[in-house]
Amino acid sequence: MDSMRRSEKGVYTHDKAEMEQGLEGIKMALKILREYYATGDKAHAAADGSSSGIVGLLEVVESDFSKGLAGITTTEDAAASSYDRETKENEITRATKSKDVEYKGKESVGLDKAVSEASSDRQGVQAELDAVLEYLGKLGDMCIAKAEPYSERTARREAEVEGLKEALKILEGEAVLLQGRRSMLRGVRPHSLV
Repeated sequence: MDSMRRSEKGVYTHDKAEMEQGLEGIKMALKILREYYATGDKAHAAADGSSSGIVGLLEVVESDFSKGLAGITTTEDAAASSYDRETKENEITRATKSKDVEYKGKESVGLDKAVSEASSDRQGVQAELDAVLEYLGKLGDMCIAKAEPYSERTARREAEVEGLKEALKILEGEAVLLQGRRSMLRGVRPHSLV
């Protein structure tokens, strides 16, 4: 955009100088012709009709040069104004985007830090969870009642019944011994229940 503007400015400067130079030449030619035909000299009286044609033609050329100069000046002013406006808009846009990049960079650093902290926290919590689950498994093995197979229950009950029968035999044998001992004790009488 800058190089295009410099190119346009160069063309305008060159064209304006040529147009002004041409306009000054036309004005000078008109002045000379008017002064020449304004004199009362009879030598050019016969060419009076052609003088008005030449002067009229030069006046049209002068008008065209003036319009052309005004046109290129207007075009240059519009182009310069448009360039200035776009340049200012571009500067504002560049500043805005630079700040956006700066803030996004800061936000990115903050988010990276948060992700790092969250990952670290997750690893710690995961280690705790694994330990708790392992301990829960051990507690489950110790605390949860397991169904005893029927064959083991039957065998255990039979062993218990056999132990009780043996205990009964032993107790009956001791009862016989105890009855025989009572008579051996001297002067001991059983207490009466009154």
